[in-house]
Amino acid sequence: MPATLADSDNVTKLHQPSPERAAWRIALSCMLALSIAMGIGRFAFTPMLPLMLHEHLTDIQHGSWLASLNYAGYFIGALSCMWLHFTPTLIIRFALAATVALTLAMGLMESFAVWAIVRTLAGVMSAWAMVFSAGWGFRKLAELRMPSLGGVIFAGPGAGIVVTGLLASLNDALGWPARGGWLLCGVLALALLAVIWRTFVADMPVAVDATKSADAAKSTAAPSINHGSGESVIPVTILYSFAGFGYIITATFLPVIARQALPGSPWPDLFFPLLGLMVIPGAIIGARAPLSWDNRLLLAVCYVMQGLGVGIGIVLPNVVGFALGSVLVGLPFTAITVYAVRECRRLRGDNANGLIGLVTASYGIGQIVGPLVAAPLVAATGGFTTALLCASGVLVLGAVGFVWDWRRSLERAP
Repeated sequence: MPATLADSDNVTKLHQPSPERAAWRIALSCMLALSIAMGIGRFAFTPMLPLMLHEHLTDIQHGSWLASLNYAGYFIGALSCMWLHFTPTLIIRFALAATVALTLAMGLMESFAVWAIVRTLAGVMSAWAMVFSAGWGFRKLAELRMPSLGGVIFAGPGAGIVVTGLLASLNDALGWPARGGWLLCGVLALALLAVIWRTFVADMPVAVDATKSADAAKSTAAPSINHGSGESVIPVTILYSFAGFGYIITATFLPVIARQALPGSPWPDLFFPLLGLMVIPGAIIGARAPLSWDNRLLLAVCYVMQGLGVGIGIVLPNVVGFALGSVLVGLPFTAITVYAVRECRRLRGDNANGLIGLVTASYGIGQIVGPLVAAPLVAATGGFTTALLCASGVLVLGAVGFVWDWRRSLERAP
């Protein structure tokens, strides 16, 4: 008996993933994309820096420049996203493939000039991958009516930090040169990219109940436009840069700081992976905070946590102190981004994209300035204490600023 059109449709549906399965595939693929772009493309430099210093491939001054160039590349990449009009999945694949190549280049070259170019380009690629992976992923999850999986996506940077930190520790334990650690990270990035490549080739067809889709379309046919509160955007724009400055010194130099405080100890190389591990639950839990909670107070709490995490290593320069500091810096790492985006939407409603870009650029400036401030302070004092106190103080000041802005809006409320 010849196959009918209905039979053909039934066969097609059998081969289509369910909405739940498709949503998990998208969330996990975007998570791994951020692991490559952020955990490897940006933050592999942190655990690799002590190895490069030990082999005299660079020094703190030049290492700080390499870190700042990477953050400058991220800043440029974030701004350039406004002018990129290619298909999102095409940009994601290009950025991730470039990240793999640039990571391998760090292990194949030993020139500061080349490294400077490579780290700058790696920053640009990580920004492209971050912005478009998150944007594409959240859109697809919304279409599948499973937006709660967005927290899984933002667990990606933490997962990448954990693995790169452990790879650097393994590389050191085996006595391999620093280039071996970079090559290990590059091979890992290539393997992860191979796993998720097909997810970003094209949008996956999904078997969605037609009746539910029609009902959803009716309910969203004429959505109301959210114009936002109309309050000043200056506070969030300025104060968000404090977060970029406050955490970045620790995020760049934690293994170096710990090695100085605990010479000969096997623990220093494990604190950065611990920080990354804490990012994962922080991202998932933070994304579930009720929308009714004021974003500025949530940001203030996160800033205070990170401020304590940055400063606790000064008071307790031992295993317990650095472990606590890693936990306190890691937990709110991604939650801060979530709450900042929510605050932008509160202020500008459905027209918040421009403001989100502005505060992201502000955060980027803070990241660029951080290592450049730290290097001369370390050179002048012989240690990181002053630089960490400065970073911790900036975070606490940012928390005070958000509380002040919250109280000011209450006083102006009718």
